Amino acid sequence: MVNLSKHIKYIGVFKRIPYFIAQRMFLVNFRVPWPVHWSSIVSNHKNIKRADFRPYPGFMPGQYIQAINGIEIGKNVRLGPGVKLISASHDLNDYSKHANSGPIVIGDNCWLSADVVVLPGVVLQEHVVVGAGAVVTKSFGPNVLIGGNPAKVIKYLPSYVGDQDKW
Repeated sequence: MVNLSKHIKYIGVFKRIPYFIAQRMFLVNFRVPWPVHWSSIVSNHKNIKRADFRPYPGFMPGQYIQAINGIEIGKNVRLGPGVKLISASHDLNDYSKHANSGPIVIGDNCWLSADVVVLPGVVLQEHVVVGAGAVVTKSFGPNVLIGGNPAKVIKYLPSYVGDQDKW
């Protein structure tokens, strides 16, 4: 069951109204049970597993969340505007089919900056920060800053110390 008071506290009443109008009146992403920005697309939302009520995949402008093979999101995850989470590629011998792969897994305390693309089967362990515009084609271990196309480790980070239970 959705705890509406948590949503209202996190987003605010007046910020929630345009999302409500777009989803419930204009039927943009209307099947998704959490707030989705009207310029974002969330497909196969039932294959998305979130460890906490946030993040809301698709909440920021311009996000494309495709969960055909599943997406698992940990606690205290930030998804910037324009993030693309693509869990299934097309079969190279039949474009009408999707290839099977493992789900995208994003661990606790991760931050995906603006315009990041995460491709099928990628696992980001705890406290991975992905620089803006990165294309993540492979999995990464904990406590790293990654960036580029294809993404690579830029810097190793200390363990996350922020307040995870603020909300």
